[in-house]
Amino acid sequence: MSAVDRYKVFILAGEASGDALAAHQMAGLKAMSPDIEFQGVGGPLMMEQGLKSLFPMEELSVMGLVEVLPRLPQLLKRIRQTATAVRKFSPDIFITVDAPDFSSRVARQLKGSDFPKVHYVAPSVWAWRPGRAKKIAGLYDHLLTLLPFEPPYFEAVGLSADFVGHSVIESGADKGDGPAFRARHGIKPDERLLMLLPGSRRGEVTRHLPVFKEAVEKLRSDIGAFRIVTPVIGRAGVIVREEVANWDTSVLVVDGEDEKYDAMAAADLALAASGTVALELGLARLPTVIAYRMNAITSWIARRAVKLDYVNLVNILMGKEVVPEHILENCTADNLSNALAELFRSEEKRHQQIVSYGEAMVMLGEGGEAPGVRAAGIIMELIARNRTT
Repeated sequence: MSAVDRYKVFILAGEASGDALAAHQMAGLKAMSPDIEFQGVGGPLMMEQGLKSLFPMEELSVMGLVEVLPRLPQLLKRIRQTATAVRKFSPDIFITVDAPDFSSRVARQLKGSDFPKVHYVAPSVWAWRPGRAKKIAGLYDHLLTLLPFEPPYFEAVGLSADFVGHSVIESGADKGDGPAFRARHGIKPDERLLMLLPGSRRGEVTRHLPVFKEAVEKLRSDIGAFRIVTPVIGRAGVIVREEVANWDTSVLVVDGEDEKYDAMAAADLALAASGTVALELGLARLPTVIAYRMNAITSWIARRAVKLDYVNLVNILMGKEVVPEHILENCTADNLSNALAELFRSEEKRHQQIVSYGEAMVMLGEGGEAPGVRAAGIIMELIARNRTT
């Protein structure tokens, strides 16, 4: 491939879920064009695909008004730095993956550029702030969506959009080896195993671990003995290890994606913070209780801004609460413990969740072309179209 034909892609992600999305897309692009150059901001999975990140992606992993404000000067500096790097690189295409607050500010600084700008993961205009559809339409040339019902919201305001399937489908969460995990960690086949997933961000972990601890203690007094496993990835793992080391009950802490998915296959139930991991649990067909707490001020804003009956995507897709969820002020130890106890005791409720998981995963693309490959194909089409104009 000549220098003229070589493709240059600037790609930006801001948190762990975006890192995984972008990495799958990068792998798809490399399969279509081996001689491709990446620059941008990303995490370990993107780096495995050949990205050298401008700065640590973790700097962008903040959520909520109160959490962002103290770091605003540094974030503004990173926005300017990133926009400058994009212009210097002069890519064939500029791709942002989720992290909408940061991504949109970089995209705004690139208005008038002669390369197409693509955003991957639509803002949830169907949940709150519908005006964002028009806003993003003024910043980007194309949108890749994870959910089948999203494209019309953006096409209505002039932004072309394609549903590519949800990245969870190619996460590997359905490939775990439960018996091997139990054998590896000395967990007997008949021992009950509860998985705890307090979140991937520092703020999430520190808010959820105390209530998870209390819920576990109440659950143990209610149903008897069970084992606990907690997978960790990234910097938040340090906090998890330090906290659970002081618990009265033993917690098995495991590292890495493979161990996480093996643990999902081995576990009987999960207690998880709402987020992408909830869909991984769905793909793994692991019955779950969903929890989420926010800073008090952020929680107050969210309660008034979000117009949804559910936060868990499986529940949204199914139109009913098949996965118990206890969020904001309802995220209490009593509620979580009672919901877990009910699932432990009811085979029928666990089965209902598993059946609903299967239906929801098909809606998200299970059984079809891998989302990363489909997204990569659309990116290549956009590049080719831009080169011929």
